[in-house]
Amino acid sequence: MPHIQQLPSHVADLIAAGEVVERPASVVKELVENAIDAGASAVVVELRRGGMGLIRVSDDGCGIAPDQLATAFLRHATSKLRTPEDLGKIGTLGFRGEALAAISAVSRIDIRTRRREDATGSALHLEGGVPGDAEAVGAPEGTTILVRDLFYNTPARLKFMKKDSAETAAVSGLMQHLALSHPDVSFKFLKDGAEALHTPGDGRLDSAIYAALGRDFARSLLPVKGQGEGTEVSGFITQPLQGRGSRAMQVFFVNGRFIKSQLLTAALEEGYRDQLMKGKFPGCVLAVTLPVTLVDVNVHPAKTQVKFAQERAVFNAVYHTVLDTLAERGGPRPAGETAPPPEAAANPRGDFFQSMDAKTYRTQGTGKPKPPSWDTERPSGTARLSDRVPGGFGVRPPEGERRVPDIRKSFPPLRNDAPPSVLSREAEGPAKETPVPSARQASSEKPSPPERQAPPAEPAARRKEALPPKPPLGEPPAPSAGAASLPPAIPRELPRQETLETLEEPPWRIAGEVLRTYIVCESADGTVWLIDKHAAHERVNYDRLKAGLEPPMRQTLLTPAAVELGREDGALLLEHLPLLEELGFSCEDFGGGAVLVREIPADLEAGDVTATLEEIAGKLREGRSPAERREGLLHTMACKAAIKGGWNSDPAELRVLVEKVQRGEVRYCPHGRPVAVKITRYELEKMFRRA
Repeated sequence: MPHIQQLPSHVADLIAAGEVVERPASVVKELVENAIDAGASAVVVELRRGGMGLIRVSDDGCGIAPDQLATAFLRHATSKLRTPEDLGKIGTLGFRGEALAAISAVSRIDIRTRRREDATGSALHLEGGVPGDAEAVGAPEGTTILVRDLFYNTPARLKFMKKDSAETAAVSGLMQHLALSHPDVSFKFLKDGAEALHTPGDGRLDSAIYAALGRDFARSLLPVKGQGEGTEVSGFITQPLQGRGSRAMQVFFVNGRFIKSQLLTAALEEGYRDQLMKGKFPGCVLAVTLPVTLVDVNVHPAKTQVKFAQERAVFNAVYHTVLDTLAERGGPRPAGETAPPPEAAANPRGDFFQSMDAKTYRTQGTGKPKPPSWDTERPSGTARLSDRVPGGFGVRPPEGERRVPDIRKSFPPLRNDAPPSVLSREAEGPAKETPVPSARQASSEKPSPPERQAPPAEPAARRKEALPPKPPLGEPPAPSAGAASLPPAIPRELPRQETLETLEEPPWRIAGEVLRTYIVCESADGTVWLIDKHAAHERVNYDRLKAGLEPPMRQTLLTPAAVELGREDGALLLEHLPLLEELGFSCEDFGGGAVLVREIPADLEAGDVTATLEEIAGKLREGRSPAERREGLLHTMACKAAIKGGWNSDPAELRVLVEKVQRGEVRYCPHGRPVAVKITRYELEKMFRRA
């Protein structure tokens, strides 16, 4: 058996630091929470090189006594716990006394602090957890901590750090949550010398939301306030029509601490049941307040998860608060007010141009709508569906519909035995003789406006001289000097009329579409297929994007769209701009967590840009490797660009999808759902007791 020994203190400190300090954002979280517990009213956080170069946190809190400065960096040294009973009623953000010790074990730290009652401040330098000598210095009231060269002595952790932009994005998202959880504290965040966040600290949650999450998100919120069974809920939620593409904008606090809770997420979304579009998620900034004895905050090293003693009470409080607020906002319509007719609705996109297919253009252009028919795209020579199947799904033309007449019946048949001159005269009709008036009649008549007259006829002798000699029967005429400029004469024997070959009829036919979602198709062997048009089109898009044989087609927006995604998601997208370019997006930084979009894929609707980018940001957070991230993005783009269930689809478009399904090219959607369901003749006849 191997020999058991106690680890050296510095190794134990590195192990403990690994549980608390995961990345620069972990350092910022611990230091800012200590500043809030110290009663600070203003906190400034400065970052350089994503926090790997420098992290500076300054506050105007109570400060640290000079004789306790070195003690603050020892493990399990804290001013917030005294007795074992205090563990059951924790009301502060930091309490275990491990933050400063863990941070100092993997970095170089300089700290300056001064209490309000002291004339001078104190300074201390630590390297690898080993403190130097404290000295008296001039310092403002509060505490300033500088953390340099993070993980300089732990290369195993250093090699797993991400790019500076990714680490900065993580800190930016953390500062948002801290600012929202404490609107009474003014937070300022500087990254590489530029101000990225500044909250007023006036105690109003809506002011903090406006500064941290942006104007557009703040304007879409509804205030909520409620309580029940000892639990109070307050904050803001989004309106049902302002659903988000992901859960990134769901922010929850419990007793001033930012947490991630599936219980609170489920309660929030349950309150939106039947009021939110499918695939959309509500956003919120909700603060839950309950007695400290009913919540355990020591179940996770990062303290981002908590455990409730009465989960049902917390769920009901959040659920009913959200539900009551939405019910008040969505009450009955006032008496006498009716909804406008659909035709009176304005174009929601506000575009100058209109998008329509060829059939709609022909209908609006002529003013004579054509009856819809599934047979409009059938091959030549194929019988109409309504003629082949009596009482089938085909749409018969209305009574009295005029067919286009055969134009060949309106012309007399050509006579091959007559010369060309005779044929031309017969087409013009019999000539009429016009009497020539005498000189007396011409002088007595009133003058009339000049009319266009034919040139005088030439004498017959001159016409005979001008005509070429008539060749023998069966021989072509001899060419003359001016034959090159004259059109060729009509041949005596007209060529036989050639008929187009009838296209081969496919071994299937489209019988119709039900629920504007499923295509009904019948194969030659009597099998009925139900095809999900969205799933089939999604698979076609996914295969095309994955092959990547050609760059995606783009459309330039007339007005660039400023999409506010939050600082963390915005920085994440800006970090992966080359990947977005591959998908057909052209984006750039717009500041404040917003992304300016100038170009989008041609298959994507302009109104889906925000939801698509939100979902892409979620995929980028979840992916473990570049290949997995790219796979998730392809799924998102294929789904967003596919035709949706409930849309009116062109028969030609449906025909292409059915053809790919029947050839076996499309079997499953990218998410694994089946594209088509088969019903055999025997199964169908068995339903009607015919088998």
